Amino acid sequence: MSSDPSSTTHTLERSDADRAMSIAVTHVLTIGITTILIALLLTSAGGLLDTETDRSAEHSLETIGERIAGEIESVDRLGDDTVTIRAPHPRTVANSGYTVEVAENCEAPLLDGETDCVKLTSNGADTVVYVPVVVTEVEIDESSAPGGTIEISTDGSTLTIDGGN
Repeated sequence: MSSDPSSTTHTLERSDADRAMSIAVTHVLTIGITTILIALLLTSAGGLLDTETDRSAEHSLETIGERIAGEIESVDRLGDDTVTIRAPHPRTVANSGYTVEVAENCEAPLLDGETDCVKLTSNGADTVVYVPVVVTEVEIDESSAPGGTIEISTDGSTLTIDGGN
């Protein structure tokens, strides 16, 4: 047998304690990575839910606003007389209340500042919707009402809205 150092074989021996440590580290890493992934998933799902709630509120408010604008235009056409319309609308959108305002010369996206509008504001979601309305026979009294049954009235010269709940 030669004692040549180049022919010496190195063997790596692991003890049972090293193997047990390797299993424990693997479990800790797996649990840590899984926890991080679940936390990221829950955070992104919460953000998605908020976005969808705002989008749902916006679509609902647009629909309600268009109905109210049509009702206001109907009252305006009958403007020479005293007219009152009580119209039921949903009390909430996207699980929160809302406010309806009628205004002259609205400054809003897609409105030129000379257009009358119905402004709907959600109390819970961060959403405001403007719907143009054409009122030619009477003056608008800038008034507001909470969501639900809305009373639109004119005395022959001024149009107002009020909560009819």
